[in-house]
Amino acid sequence: MTESRFRAVKAYKNQAFLGGQSARALRILSEYVEPESRFEELRIRDTIVVFGSARIPSREEAEKVLEEARTSGGDVARAESRLHMSRYYEDTRELCAKLTTWSKGLASTDRRFVICSGGGPGIMEAANRGASEARGENIGLNISLPFEQIDNPYITRRLAFEFHYFFMRKFWFSYLAKAFIIMPGGFGTLDEFMEVLTLVQTQKFSKNVAICLYGTEYWDKVLDMQPMVDFGTISAEDLNLFHRTNDVDDAFEFITTSLMKQVDSPGQETTTG
Repeated sequence: MTESRFRAVKAYKNQAFLGGQSARALRILSEYVEPESRFEELRIRDTIVVFGSARIPSREEAEKVLEEARTSGGDVARAESRLHMSRYYEDTRELCAKLTTWSKGLASTDRRFVICSGGGPGIMEAANRGASEARGENIGLNISLPFEQIDNPYITRRLAFEFHYFFMRKFWFSYLAKAFIIMPGGFGTLDEFMEVLTLVQTQKFSKNVAICLYGTEYWDKVLDMQPMVDFGTISAEDLNLFHRTNDVDDAFEFITTSLMKQVDSPGQETTTG
């Protein structure tokens, strides 16, 4: 038999095909199946998701930048503002450490209420860092962007993900979540918060979720929903879909009280239908 001069490429190894338009459905499906297989393998049952700005630094970093600004004639006012905002990094870090310690103490063979963030810097880093400092597993759901966004170093390595599709990343934020913590943030944080509120308001969650809007100094200026009630575009009761706070202990009490009602509950899917 004459030996073939070439070997045909299997379809699932054909990078030109997999990266093309025809395989888009396969790429989307892979961003569902591959994370699902890892979550099942590592017995991740449900999560506490933390949203917030990638631009909020740690107190240590903010203090260093302020000192440099003062000695080199930099923008001191901006550096002072960043130092002020760094309290939310430190509050996120403390809250996620407390929640991780609490969840590790639950009587369960699965990993319950695991801290999950968007995997990047800022508030996302603070969430993963707090969980890591409490010696807990934690999740980072990163996204490929035109500008570089590197996974923060505190994510559990086998629970670090990078998504191409925003909607698949959002799916995994919501699918396993039993609680959401919304820290100060920009357009992305607002988008995530509003999507979660919409799912709750329209009863597309087939589970109870706790939503904590953290940072009243910030959110009271950025997001005033009372006019929507006044103009009749939402109901007054819709303002009760989330809890506002500016205190780590209060947030911890609110979230754990809600989650304790679910400790013995079977796993639930995110959406109806």
